[in-house]
Amino acid sequence: MAKKITAVIKLQINAGKATPAPPIGSTLGPYGINMMEFIKSYNEKTASMIGSVVPVEITIYEDRSFVFITKTPPAADLIKKALEVKAGSARPNRDKIGVLTREQLHEIATMKLPDMNANDLDAAMKTIEGTARSMGVTIAD
Repeated sequence: MAKKITAVIKLQINAGKATPAPPIGSTLGPYGINMMEFIKSYNEKTASMIGSVVPVEITIYEDRSFVFITKTPPAADLIKKALEVKAGSARPNRDKIGVLTREQLHEIATMKLPDMNANDLDAAMKTIEGTARSMGVTIAD
């Protein structure tokens, strides 16, 4: 018989740097799972991606066991890395922070495609393009 699911929690944590401090501790604490087991396994799994924010989806079962799935970093994080900037523009319509080439856009869309609800790479590229525009990034033609 399948285990009964108590909760599904989604968090965005810095890769390889999870600690029991908030937001992880305060989010997982009420469910009574072994927090250190989660933190250790998350840090091991994401050690190669240090410097990125890696979303994680944790499924907690009634018997306090859990499984987790890591996702690809957020599109905004990937765009900031590609342009080597710290943040997006506060006024994206007026102040532009950089130019993203079609090759960079293609690379980001390819990486994000498994976690997106896009049917093909062109649709994924349009979605990433929209994220870039909302950050004040111009797309080179």
